[in-house]
Amino acid sequence: MPAFPPDTGPLKTGHLDTGPSEPGSFETGQSRLLRGPEEQRQFGAALAPTLPPAAVLFLEGELGAGKTTLTSGLIGALGFGGPVTSPTYALIHAYPTPAGRVLHVDAYRVRSVQELYELDLEDLIVGSRLSVVEWGERLYADYPDAMILRLEHLDGEEDVRRVTRLR
Repeated sequence: MPAFPPDTGPLKTGHLDTGPSEPGSFETGQSRLLRGPEEQRQFGAALAPTLPPAAVLFLEGELGAGKTTLTSGLIGALGFGGPVTSPTYALIHAYPTPAGRVLHVDAYRVRSVQELYELDLEDLIVGSRLSVVEWGERLYADYPDAMILRLEHLDGEEDVRRVTRLR
């Protein structure tokens, strides 16, 4: 199983990395600093095998925070070898993997939760190995067991993101 990117200590700006205490562990409230897109993909790859079948994962973060990059690591670790792109305009991309279908949903442009359910989102999620939902805050109550990760840019640190497990 791939390990989470190593804890590389505090940034020069004083932001601390409160990373997991052991590889393969990323508990609620913990944060990890990710330096560059490769570490974002590595984090996703390390997270993938820890998620149970039919898991729902919500990703929060401003535009360009690295949500799709992290998702590409998740999907790649489950065996998809092609490119992973943001489903902003399509709303939903489905990726076939040996572990089962992986959904990548971008709810940024969706006006209401009902709009997603009209696309049979619930049935698609039930039949998937993993469902990654960006901008899915309006769905949190419907999936109380889902993990929620927040990705954020760090001021003054080019290409460094902090990922925090909120739930």
